[in-house]
Amino acid sequence: MTKTKVSKAKVRVLIHWFLTGSVLKGTVDSGCKSVETHLEVESDDAAEKIAHVIRCAKKGCFAEQLVVRPVPLVSTVLLNGKAFQL
Repeated sequence: MTKTKVSKAKVRVLIHWFLTGSVLKGTVDSGCKSVETHLEVESDDAAEKIAHVIRCAKKGCFAEQLVVRPVPLVSTVLLNGKAFQL
């Protein structure tokens, strides 16, 4: 595609989760406080060319875009094969 040469790339992803409350009391709460990505790239190509590839990769990453632009969640429950409302 861009014919950009990358000799080495390494990514580290840190997700900071939380879980609080009690199942017995019905007060369970969980979520994600933050997500960090740390990318290391080695290349002899121009920095702007590498930046273009990284920007495109980030925009094309479904996981990253789900965090950046959350979407509505549609959730259904079946109980004994029949629709069940919580």
